[in-house]
Amino acid sequence: MDPEPYRGELLAYCYRMTGSFHEAEDLVQETMLRAWKARDRYDPARASVRTWLYRIATNLCLTALQGRDRRPLPSALGTPSDDPQAPLTPAPDIPWLQPFPDTRLDTDTRSDLRLALIAATQLLPPRQRAVLLLRDVLDFTAAEVATHLATTVAAVNSALQRARAALADAGDPADITEPHDPHVRALVTSYARAFEAADVPALVRLLTHDAILEMPPVPLWYRGSDDYGRFMHRVFTTRGTTWTVRHLTANGQPALAAYAPHPDGGHHRHTLQVLTVTRGLVARNVVFADPAVLDLFDLPERIPAQKSGPPR
Repeated sequence: MDPEPYRGELLAYCYRMTGSFHEAEDLVQETMLRAWKARDRYDPARASVRTWLYRIATNLCLTALQGRDRRPLPSALGTPSDDPQAPLTPAPDIPWLQPFPDTRLDTDTRSDLRLALIAATQLLPPRQRAVLLLRDVLDFTAAEVATHLATTVAAVNSALQRARAALADAGDPADITEPHDPHVRALVTSYARAFEAADVPALVRLLTHDAILEMPPVPLWYRGSDDYGRFMHRVFTTRGTTWTVRHLTANGQPALAAYAPHPDGGHHRHTLQVLTVTRGLVARNVVFADPAVLDLFDLPERIPAQKSGPPR
């Protein structure tokens, strides 16, 4: 009985349940520990190793979520701002939704980890959340899920119906183009070049009309390309106009690590921008500024200034 081959998919499951990469890692580690301690009691005639591990992980997640506030994105907390000069005051008391580094995922998992879908899933009660994930994402049978949750098949089917109805407005993950699609890569490259050039009009041309910009842990957000552009003008005015970016992916979406100009030269780590591309344009940008989140992506804190060599 070797649980290690299931560690990656369990990590994605616990992340979907909690909305926190850090917490998911802890829950998977505890799942593995409990499985190891109970290995002598495992009966392969009653359940596969995978089913047994998900039963342990589900119970751990439900216990961890008892009495917890859900993890939102700023757009779930109120109306958008129309003031580009609004104070950028973090709200550390809110357990913000975290991104998931794609380097920890397999290709088949990524489409189910879109940020908007994870945020919508967090709205569900924990047991409904578990039913939805176990049935619709992981393809467990209703009977298996009923065993996981110590309930009946009828109760599982009822919870699944309610969960699907609640997520009906969350959008279809298939509408979000893959980050490695050539058209998406070209768009993101254009966005990155406009960002590095502090070219606000060029940025705005790459946005949908109702594009959303949000910035956890700041509970402030903007809707619409005009307000998005006005806020970016503020950023470049206050932070400088010689930024640089690194390309990566998170939650199966294109992402940019933004480095702001440093007074002593070079650039310092500033934010992680996770982009949602639909209809050939950027429809949402979730900008994560928490250093603990940035550490998940193994991003260097400083990029030294490039030394110019002799002309060739």
